Amino acid sequence: MSAAERAGVPGFSHLTAAGDPRMVDVSAKAASARTATARALVSLPPAVQARLTGAGTGSARDIVTAKGSVFHTARLAGIMAAKRTAELIPLCHPIGLEDCAIDIEQTAPGELSIRCRTTVTHKTGVEMEALTGASVAALTVYDMCKAIGRGIVIKDVRLMAKSGGASGDYHAGGA
Repeated sequence: MSAAERAGVPGFSHLTAAGDPRMVDVSAKAASARTATARALVSLPPAVQARLTGAGTGSARDIVTAKGSVFHTARLAGIMAAKRTAELIPLCHPIGLEDCAIDIEQTAPGELSIRCRTTVTHKTGVEMEALTGASVAALTVYDMCKAIGRGIVIKDVRLMAKSGGASGDYHAGGA
């Protein structure tokens, strides 16, 4: 590959100058501590919301469906997905995560916030792992609750924060 091809398309780290996909070369980078947090919001129709809240308390609680415990299963699915991100996203580097946590909370009536926090000491970041973990945890909530109501909406999947690496820290504004 020529130097021009390695330079890639300006602004697109995963494309060569010719526009072909490529894995980013991180061989010259030093490993450093990196973290990322991503969030997915899940809007629940009233029937699902009623089943996932305590008797009049308005706070989210885990319930058991025919498929098992909703929040426990979603947490496990999100962690498993974050660990396998490189198998799902073609140009991601395989990373041995050092920590991955999924938190699920009710942030408004009829809305769950699912956050995935990932940590690693590596040559590349863990943003994709955090985004994958939050997304799959949200999909698992949908899967486990769809028999109650299919009007569940997964929205606003986004990176909330990242630290480490040459690009420095990032924090989503206003969220």
